[in-house]
Amino acid sequence: INKKIEKDVVFKKDFNDAIEFKNVYFKYNPDESEILKNINIKINKGEKIALVGSSGAGKTTFANLLLDFYSTSSGQILIDNIDYKKINTASIRGLIGIVTQEPILFNDSIENNIAYGQDDINKDLIIRAAKNANIDSYIESIEEKYSTKIGERGVRLSGGQKQRLSIARAILKNTPILVLDEATSSLDSESELKVQNAIDNLVKNRTVIIIAHRLSTIKTADKIIVFEKGEIIEIGNHEQLINNNGKYKKLYELQYENK
Repeated sequence: INKKIEKDVVFKKDFNDAIEFKNVYFKYNPDESEILKNINIKINKGEKIALVGSSGAGKTTFANLLLDFYSTSSGQILIDNIDYKKINTASIRGLIGIVTQEPILFNDSIENNIAYGQDDINKDLIIRAAKNANIDSYIESIEEKYSTKIGERGVRLSGGQKQRLSIARAILKNTPILVLDEATSSLDSESELKVQNAIDNLVKNRTVIIIAHRLSTIKTADKIIVFEKGEIIEIGNHEQLINNNGKYKKLYELQYENK
């Protein structure tokens, strides 16, 4: 797990230029084999990046390192040319919003779930975030509106509603960097459309890293990074990678044959 001497670290309040992985290797335990090997990638401010590869290829581990849940075994991660090891962990996470497949929701009101982790947020900002996340009309249609308790892990909401609530939270948090763990992969098509529209509102003017399960959602990414067995084997946009005739093209064709 991540170990830092917190008194020696700097607090990072903004993101101006790029995140860079330089010769990054990572394993969870010293006697295990490496999960990530020789990772070299630069993510520039404002880019939309997609991580692609079969299950266990290293995509989630890459995102966990980005979020500073673990330290690299060797190599460096830099943000604006400052080594992660010199930056306060909470300040790194303060720059990054996350929307996962299984949103973390609490048995509390809709309002408090959207505002989670932030103090003194006024109601107008919460409503604006809910509108951008495509969930305001649903909230307004229920009796207790924003005061409605949603149950443990949001059991009173559908999958699509949970996702949009989680997106409203990310919109409200307003971070410069976003990690999306393919938030639409378990939804029916009507919910997916609403969630996808909410995501389109969320990603405007931000740096976005998408862990992609459905390749149809990432055709417009600036860079697609293809992982295999912990290594990056291809980088390019959708068109370049299709023309490459490599792993990405195989994965893409496989998904379309199964449609």
